[in-house]
Amino acid sequence: MKKITIAIDGHSSCGKSTMAKDLARRIGYVYVDTGAMYRSVTLYALRHGIIADGKIDEARLRAEMPNIDISFKFNPVTQRPDTYLNGELVESEIRNMQVSSMVSPIAALGFVRQAMVARQQAMGKEGGIIMDGRDIGTTVFPDAELKIFVTASPQVRAQRRYDELKAKGENCDLAEILRNVEERDYIDSHREVSPLRRADDALLLDNSHMTIGEQNQWLMQRVEEACK
Repeated sequence: MKKITIAIDGHSSCGKSTMAKDLARRIGYVYVDTGAMYRSVTLYALRHGIIADGKIDEARLRAEMPNIDISFKFNPVTQRPDTYLNGELVESEIRNMQVSSMVSPIAALGFVRQAMVARQQAMGKEGGIIMDGRDIGTTVFPDAELKIFVTASPQVRAQRRYDELKAKGENCDLAEILRNVEERDYIDSHREVSPLRRADDALLLDNSHMTIGEQNQWLMQRVEEACK
């Protein structure tokens, strides 16, 4: 079976990363979580006081971009890659609500996207890779052999995020999470640089009412068809 590039885009909290990681493991591809990259930039900005009272010091962040190194290392226990920020494991910290509330404004900054897209394209130049994000099929890999656009209703996505955070022992409010999901949808879809949109040749996957098994079967069928 030939090696292809698989681009998975879609709304926040619709399970893109989980499905992409699982698919990569099943077919032996490299997986890159582009959302984790933007979350890592956001975490760096929060830690260094570049974000204060919900406002981003864009000039400082632009100057700091060369100091932000993001890498992925395979975790043999989880069988998935973990995210590292300047050599520090941050996989859990980048998933908290503080980061979630600021990642869309950070990702909307043109100079941040330019830096991340360049790194993503370098990672995927050999093929045999799966990336998920907001603009993989439209900007990062417009020539990807398989493009999938994933969505689910805001209510379903908020409930999934709530269940995930509760399972980690975090205190959270479902209404607040729903607001965050809807705000991120708006920002992601209306930003000037590489807005979230379905590529013309992307297959639509609405997993609002699909089981994991049904979703995996659907994905494998699409991969097999694209690799013929």
